[in-house]
Amino acid sequence: MDINTKKLKKNAFRVTKVRGKTASRIRVPGGHLAAKYLPLIQEIAEKYGNGTVHITSRQGFEVPGIPYEKMPEVNKLLEPVISGLDINHDNPGEGYPSSGTRNIVACIGNRVCPYACYDTTAFAKRIEKAVFPNDLHFKIALTGCPNDCAKVRMHDFGIIGMTEPQFEAERCVTCGACTKYCKRKSVEAIQEVNYRPRRNHEKCIGCGECTLNCPMSAWTRSKQKYYRLTLLGRTGKKNPRQGVDFIKWVDEDSIIKIILNTYKYVEKYINRGAPGGKEHIGYIVDRTGVEEYLQWAMKDVTLPPLAEVSHPLYWGGNKY
Repeated sequence: MDINTKKLKKNAFRVTKVRGKTASRIRVPGGHLAAKYLPLIQEIAEKYGNGTVHITSRQGFEVPGIPYEKMPEVNKLLEPVISGLDINHDNPGEGYPSSGTRNIVACIGNRVCPYACYDTTAFAKRIEKAVFPNDLHFKIALTGCPNDCAKVRMHDFGIIGMTEPQFEAERCVTCGACTKYCKRKSVEAIQEVNYRPRRNHEKCIGCGECTLNCPMSAWTRSKQKYYRLTLLGRTGKKNPRQGVDFIKWVDEDSIIKIILNTYKYVEKYINRGAPGGKEHIGYIVDRTGVEEYLQWAMKDVTLPPLAEVSHPLYWGGNKY
């Protein structure tokens, strides 16, 4: 069967090592979906695939062993999943319109985890609506707190939840719990001064340990959601590197604007002749210079008053 592999990949199918067989990639933004969609994925695997399902490292599903000629039928079966997850697509029944921007990864967030500072799934879906579909190779990950269970610093954009602790002095009984736990489990940003806790704002990472461990609720989470945004982490054989902190105490609107501005920057400077037609964002920034990238990324971005922007930005990592 004559197959256009570029079109196949764009439709979120994979070229596999088994001749004549492909694998369907199923997006699950934020890694969270209703259980009612699982029987549909099972049906695809058993009716068209080899009876197995792979849970990918990006929290989606991959169904291997699908004959090329069965792709249209698989796409029709996928329609309730795609529509149910509210994924942007113009032609129902024809599957995914793109696969460049990878599935957006998120930890379980504050729907379940007491440490998480925000609803990671909700923000992941908001980003998904803003960026998908797109053929550019972006990786975005969200984690609810600085514990970073989602390993976001290995992504192009890492979003770490923060909270600005609010202190009500009249509720404090000077038990020392906030000081003890901040020292033991965080960065020792709270110290006792005249037998009262005092928070060092510059040192605080917004983890919320004080709010979790204060028995009198003298420390509470801020109503305003804040984030730490990290940039341009990557894996890979050439020179993997960890993303660096870019903005601390940033808001959701600014993060989305910076990501969308980066798409425009990449469209302008990407090397279309790169292997596989892809060039990692980090390599483009290395080539054009950080200052050029920042001019694009920060265009029309209005940061909250609390925001702290790191400068200069420097990436390390292995060099071969």
